[in-house]
Amino acid sequence: MVKVAVVGATGYVGQELFRLLSRHPQVEIVAATSESYQGQPLGQVYPGLGDYAPQVLLGLEDDRVMAAEVIFTALPHGAALEIAPGVLGRGKVLIDFGADFRLRDPASYATWYRHPHTERELLGQAVYGLPEVYRREIAGARLIANPGCYPTSAILGIRPLLVRGLIDPDSLIIDAKSGVSGAGRSLSLGVHFCEVNENFKAYSIAGTHRHTPEIEQELSVAAGRNVAVTFTPHLVPMTRGILSTIYAKLVEPVDAVRLNQLYREFYAGEKFVQVAGPGQLPQTKEVQGTNNCRLGTAVDERTGRVVVVSVIDNLVKGAAGQAVQNLNLVCGFPEARGLEFPTLYP
Repeated sequence: MVKVAVVGATGYVGQELFRLLSRHPQVEIVAATSESYQGQPLGQVYPGLGDYAPQVLLGLEDDRVMAAEVIFTALPHGAALEIAPGVLGRGKVLIDFGADFRLRDPASYATWYRHPHTERELLGQAVYGLPEVYRREIAGARLIANPGCYPTSAILGIRPLLVRGLIDPDSLIIDAKSGVSGAGRSLSLGVHFCEVNENFKAYSIAGTHRHTPEIEQELSVAAGRNVAVTFTPHLVPMTRGILSTIYAKLVEPVDAVRLNQLYREFYAGEKFVQVAGPGQLPQTKEVQGTNNCRLGTAVDERTGRVVVVSVIDNLVKGAAGQAVQNLNLVCGFPEARGLEFPTLYP
């Protein structure tokens, strides 16, 4: 059994992580923290967790947090910069949900997150926690930067095209839609029911969303050259899910059947990436509550463009499930341990 602590257990991501860990057969949750609900049982804050969450929520400085071998931090950006030195200095593993260690360039982090990177020496230890790309590096890491939800959907959808050299990287357009849980649990006018219900809106357009440099960083690695994308996120009136529709210009003719076969070959053996058959397009309902990413592919022969549709559950593959996947790799457990269950449908 590995002892874990969840720091920031009462946000949407934190409670989803707790839900997954509570049924993991090789995990013991020894601590959960919350500044807002300190002293209350987590199962009282989230009654749906019930007897699975009897732990009384602690403060971050409680010694029981550092009794864990693996510490998850589901806190606002910047918080992990303060926590990481103490965690790593005690020989623990840190899996962080924020952006503090995702960007390899500290200047880029400071620009996009308006916060100086105060732990630059730790960046060399950090591994970007996308198992389908960095599985080997994750297995030996002690500091893992869990990817963002939009980047997870986009990178998995685009990477085969770049690795195979099938598209012009300068033509990439990512049109992504997310459920409201992606905005977190904190109160905000933009996610009030009356603002979201019966509404559909774009936000952070024209290259201003903070996930843009993360997407470009990883796509540049795949392409072997600098890649800049047009990324437009949207908020849709649903609770969970991300659907990314990706467009790019082909540099050589590829028909729809061959493209689909290429994707199937590229992700052969990947438990959590599934490619729909030719002519089939995935929907968010197909992945709700699971750690799966489902992909659909098409070719617009008239314009010479490829179209890829990528769907994930933003709270699972886009956050908590991927973190458990990383935990399994770090601890030498089977990668799918604690993550094998069908979708919640309808």
